[in-house]
Amino acid sequence: MIDFRIDGSSGLTTYGQIVQQVRQAVRLGRLSPGDQLPTIKEVVAKLAINPNTVLKAYRELEVLGLVDSRQGHGTFIRSSAAAIPKATQANLERSFLRWLRSAQAAGLDVESIKAIIEVSLKEDERNVGAA
Repeated sequence: MIDFRIDGSSGLTTYGQIVQQVRQAVRLGRLSPGDQLPTIKEVVAKLAINPNTVLKAYRELEVLGLVDSRQGHGTFIRSSAAAIPKATQANLERSFLRWLRSAQAAGLDVESIKAIIEVSLKEDERNVGAA
C-alpha cells in the first residue's frame, strides 16, 4: 500500500501530489495491478486534508486509466497499468546514481541538480518533438 506524503513547498497542489505519487509508484512497480489504494477516509485521517481533495485525485487517476473505483470496495490499480521492468529500472538507477555522485562531487547543490534535470528534460522534449 502507498503511504502518501504532502510537501507544502513542492509547488504542486495537494491533489496533484497524490496523483503524482500514484503515477510514480505504478511506473516503478511499487504499486501493481490489483493493489488497493487507501480509502478516502484513511487518507483524510492521515494527512488531515479535505475529502474532496482525495476524491478529485482518485477521479483524475481514473480518467488517466490508472485505477478503477469499485463502489463499496475501494480504488484499485488497473491491470493495464504498466511498470518499468525491474532490470531496466535497476540499471537506470545505477547510472543515475553515478551521475548524481559526479554532480555532487563537482559541488552542485540540490537546487542546481534539479535545475539541470528539469532543463535537460525540457530540451529533450523539444528535440523529440522536432524530430
